[in-house]
Amino acid sequence: MIKNNKWKLIISSAIILFPILVGLILWNSLPETLTTHWGADGNADGWSSKAFAVFAPPLFILVMHWICVLVTIADPKNKNQNKNAIGIVFWICPIISLFANGIVYGTAFGMEFSMKLFMPALFGVMFIVLGKYLPKFKQNYTLGIKVPWTLANEENWNKTHRLSGKLWVIGGSILMSSIFFREDIMHIILGVV
Repeated sequence: MIKNNKWKLIISSAIILFPILVGLILWNSLPETLTTHWGADGNADGWSSKAFAVFAPPLFILVMHWICVLVTIADPKNKNQNKNAIGIVFWICPIISLFANGIVYGTAFGMEFSMKLFMPALFGVMFIVLGKYLPKFKQNYTLGIKVPWTLANEENWNKTHRLSGKLWVIGGSILMSSIFFREDIMHIILGVV
């Protein structure tokens, strides 16, 4: 299965590492210390050296990407898995890498990001996309809702994933709409969803 997805793995890995190239191009313009973490309240609460901020996040995400891909591909039940399900595994880490590093670089150049609004919106989109594809996941050991009763019975697997897909789409929509509420209500909505 890795042979069938060789180019997808190469391209997705290159996209994950692309922010390093951007960081190297911008190296002389970047400050010596960059914001690399924001708290739940949306305020910056973690800073890193330029070298760490440019190299560490993409390399960490690349390692996580390879682990996810290899574990998914090693699952014998994924040999006939839905292509969209496998696609999610290949493309979620590159998207995270571009967003996360884009925010770090944007902040370094004075762009304002409201993490209080950005994170619920991002999680909402992720929930909606995953919810759309959950019902299409075939029974396996790495993707989806893997509890003993879904793994033991294909009909249970299918019904669980159909219901879960609907709930995830609804939850994602609620998360996205929560950005219009006060911060304390938004936190409650985030926790409930």
